[in-house]
Amino acid sequence: MNEPMWDPYDRNCPSRQVLDRIGGRWSVLVVGALAHGPLRFSALAKTVDGVSQKMLTQTLRGLERDGLVGRTMYAQIPPRVDYELTESGISLAGPMLALEDWAKENMPSILSSREAYDAEHAPKD
Repeated sequence: MNEPMWDPYDRNCPSRQVLDRIGGRWSVLVVGALAHGPLRFSALAKTVDGVSQKMLTQTLRGLERDGLVGRTMYAQIPPRVDYELTESGISLAGPMLALEDWAKENMPSILSSREAYDAEHAPKD
């Protein structure tokens, strides 16, 4: 049986939807946060500074739908829900954390490039 050829450069290929999901700002940060272990919603919201409750909920639902994040509910008062990476999510965490490391390591040169570009392209009076 032939495996389908996934081509993210084809706008109709489902692999593009996956790349859109995992390439989103909030998904990158949520996967990075969960790479260190399970977290409750409130802890995730604190870790991923700036994410709204609505965006965090949407991001978690999308990652859960794609099988990258698992959600465990505990029957207690108050109710408790933990989020954690699935096996697929764990396999994604390595490249995500590598991107995070790359961004941190390259920030000085990126900031210098931005300053030079902005100075060169500043409006002339």
